[in-house]
Amino acid sequence: MEKETATSVFESLSSGARLDIFRLLVKAAPDGLVAGELSSAIGMAPSNVSFHLKTLTHSKLVTVVQEGRFQRYRANLALMQEVIAYMTEECCAGHPERCEETCNPRTEELPV
Repeated sequence: MEKETATSVFESLSSGARLDIFRLLVKAAPDGLVAGELSSAIGMAPSNVSFHLKTLTHSKLVTVVQEGRFQRYRANLALMQEVIAYMTEECCAGHPERCEETCNPRTEELPV
């Protein structure tokens, strides 16, 4: 992954509204949602949702397909997985097996 792609993804998710929309689309995967469903789910005006969807689509975090008179939006889960891999590829100096406890901390049970 190129740095510019990762930067575009993070810039697009820097808005709380866009983060909410993306998380809803992740939850609705693989079916996705139409703009009206997103608008109802987050309680935001359809014009505002459309504005944010345009930004998410431009960064390629969201794909859109025309379905009759509606547009169905889906989270680009493959791109998000690429971003996560990009962010963690140098974990523990490129040896992620060395930092298992850091990446997967044990949760100890607390005494009752």
